[in-house]
Amino acid sequence: MTFEEKPEGNGSLVDENQLDLSAKHQANGKPAASGRAKLPARQEANAKCGLPSKSLSTYTWQEIQRHNQKTDKWLVINRKVYDVTGWADRHPGGRRVLNHCAGEDATDVFRAMHPDPDIVRLYLKPLLIGELAPEEPNQERNKNSQLVEDFQELRRTLETMNMFNANLGFFFLHLAQVLILEALAWVIVWHFGSGWLITIFIYFLLTVAQAQDSFLQHDMGHLSVFKKSKWNRLMQNFVIGHLKGFSAKWWNNQHSQHHVKTNIYPKDPDVVFGPFFVVGDLQPVKYGKNKIKYIDYEKQHLYFCTVGAALLMPVYLNLDSIRAMYRRGYWEDIAWVSTFYIRYFITFGPFYGIFGTLVLIYLVKLLESLWVAYVTQMSHIPMKMSTEENQDWFSSQVLATCNVEQSFFNDWFTGHLNFQIEHHLFPTMPRHNYHKVAPLVKSLCAKHGLPYVNKPILKAFGDIIRALKKSAALWMDAYYSHPET
Repeated sequence: MTFEEKPEGNGSLVDENQLDLSAKHQANGKPAASGRAKLPARQEANAKCGLPSKSLSTYTWQEIQRHNQKTDKWLVINRKVYDVTGWADRHPGGRRVLNHCAGEDATDVFRAMHPDPDIVRLYLKPLLIGELAPEEPNQERNKNSQLVEDFQELRRTLETMNMFNANLGFFFLHLAQVLILEALAWVIVWHFGSGWLITIFIYFLLTVAQAQDSFLQHDMGHLSVFKKSKWNRLMQNFVIGHLKGFSAKWWNNQHSQHHVKTNIYPKDPDVVFGPFFVVGDLQPVKYGKNKIKYIDYEKQHLYFCTVGAALLMPVYLNLDSIRAMYRRGYWEDIAWVSTFYIRYFITFGPFYGIFGTLVLIYLVKLLESLWVAYVTQMSHIPMKMSTEENQDWFSSQVLATCNVEQSFFNDWFTGHLNFQIEHHLFPTMPRHNYHKVAPLVKSLCAKHGLPYVNKPILKAFGDIIRALKKSAALWMDAYYSHPET
């Protein structure tokens, strides 16, 4: 990515609408003079880099940690202190990601979430307000400094090994698979008609295509596959919006929070299931003590297997995506999502009619949802869930995720999400490299006494049910044993 190009908006600190910071936001969050001329990205960046250096204010960790509110947010990156308060609403990864990291060292989070952090650092300069005092450690004192240093050294090693370089052929193979399956479904119904057996067969083809597209969507949300960011953005909108029918901006904002604060309640949206489930050890007790009973949580493991997993994508996530698009004015995303439905009506409408095509869409999403829900939840629901503990990046991700044993089936049909530990440690790493770095990650876990959990896939699926039953038991004990408050 060159300086003239515009960074991709997949959780990074800048996007194409933010390369000119001159007219709107300064480090103190106040508007700048409106008459200042806009500069090209390279010229402005060079001008900023050429500013005379000033002596920076110094801060202690105690001072920084006080700035952890929605209206007062400071971050530390590589010992530099940044005030992101006035700029948080412009963050492409969503303001909540910055809220979640306020008052903390965000060095490893920043490096993990940005495919090309060098260009982003240029635009951190207007937000720079100081640095850590010389006597302060690099991280907060509750963190294991040796583990942090070892992890950062591991990342540098992997960068030297080119483990973050994407293989275009790999991803185009997966994209081709999705397109061929969908095209084949249309050709079959066009040639043989819409009888029951044909309908069931194309239903199966479309379900496999949508499941594989879910994993490709996951890739596009994290990676800069192309060197030019405009192509990355186009590919992301095509895969997530046109092929999947979801808002790309909504997905990026939600998923960025999940990665930054994995299994941290309530910061990770993937462990906040509204009234439908209680998960982990803390949330069930909280609900029970407060006599909260939206649903019979004693049976939550049963309705996850039947209703919950099936409705996750066609109902829960679909409605949340639509709500976000309209409330936040994601007009470009609305246009892309519209093409998803238009394509289905054009290709299958002549055979099934409008209502029949809608039924086909949601039946496909329903069956796909069963598989994707199990694949995504098997590595998180059974693992540690907690409130904010401000652990180091390595520990927080390893304890909140687990792997599923490698095999051709597990790799291909889970979109390599069986390597959740490596994926969460290195979100911008192409998934075809996970198995190469896994031994190094496992070795670092062993060195520092952290569990590296690797399970057979059937055990991983079963652990979802066992974890939900355990959480239900905690809720029941708190609900029935404590007097109403």
